[in-house]
Amino acid sequence: MIYSSLRSVLFKMNPEIAHDWTIRSLKLMQSTPGMTSLYHSWMGVRDARLISKRWGITFPNPVGLAAGFDKHATVYPALASLGFGFVEVGTLTPRPQPGNPLPRLFRLPEDQALINRMGFNNHGVEQAKMSLERLKKPSIPLGINLGKNKDTPNQIAASDYQKGLSTLYPYGDYFVINISSPNTQGLRDLQHVESLQQLITDILSTRSQLVEKYQQHKPILVKVAPDLSKEALTDIIQVAHQMKVDGIIATNTTLSRDHLHSQHQQETGGLSGRPLSQRSTDFIRHIYQLTQGNLPIMGVGGIFTGTDAYEKIRAGASLIQVYTGMMYRGPSIAKFINQELLALLEKDQLSSIDEAVGLDA
Repeated sequence: MIYSSLRSVLFKMNPEIAHDWTIRSLKLMQSTPGMTSLYHSWMGVRDARLISKRWGITFPNPVGLAAGFDKHATVYPALASLGFGFVEVGTLTPRPQPGNPLPRLFRLPEDQALINRMGFNNHGVEQAKMSLERLKKPSIPLGINLGKNKDTPNQIAASDYQKGLSTLYPYGDYFVINISSPNTQGLRDLQHVESLQQLITDILSTRSQLVEKYQQHKPILVKVAPDLSKEALTDIIQVAHQMKVDGIIATNTTLSRDHLHSQHQQETGGLSGRPLSQRSTDFIRHIYQLTQGNLPIMGVGGIFTGTDAYEKIRAGASLIQVYTGMMYRGPSIAKFINQELLALLEKDQLSSIDEAVGLDA
């Protein structure tokens, strides 16, 4: 009820101004002694049935915040206090870049969706490193989403991901290779099998050097687009699985505009939110079946409720992420979803969230 009133105010503001206002509020919150602990006591849902372990990492619950909110890695301690099981920052590129021209973010309230064409606006990995060194690491896992600068040719794109991985390796618990945003021209071409094979080879080679240097093996996940054909998705997953990528995030935003009703429906950019829900669930199920459940999946796309999350978990997702849902449901979304998940586990007489993974695949 409180957030519905605040949302009516925020939704009257330009979306990026509202986001900037939110970021400033989170910075104030995390700089106030004791405030993040207080929020965590309000928002956290602590129950052993929600704990999930993947890649040797313990996730206190399966509900994470996707990349795109904390683009510069400056407010993740505050976000961690909102009850999430993990937080992902970025997308971060080697050099700072301003992103695409304004306006570039649009709300579609009739569709419970967003369209963005942000273009990886961020302060670069060196600035992120300074922030990660300065801020206290939260008690939950931290993911770092990596991209390439828009003016880096695809032929040498691996060097951008290698730079990001090398610079930020000590600070993340897992890393995401973002080759599926529709807002950087030509980026999705890196999903083509030949390009993907070389890209993964180069990145995993750098990871091997970093494992030796830091004596820590950190998982690397690949984030895929929902606009791939089933055949192309199959090829990508087979390559990733054979090359021992640690996991898949399904999915990024879509270019599809089917069955929308909002005035901004024809804006260019990636569509996220409710219209993406079924497509991303179908992708999760296909990946789970293809890999026989042996390649962990993070499910993202159109998750607003515990039922939405549970559907993706039963389709094969070990963990899920929200973004657009938080814009519409508010900062308590992780708490709500986790409480709803516990009720669904009880209904199905399951003793842990892991028991539900893949039941409907």
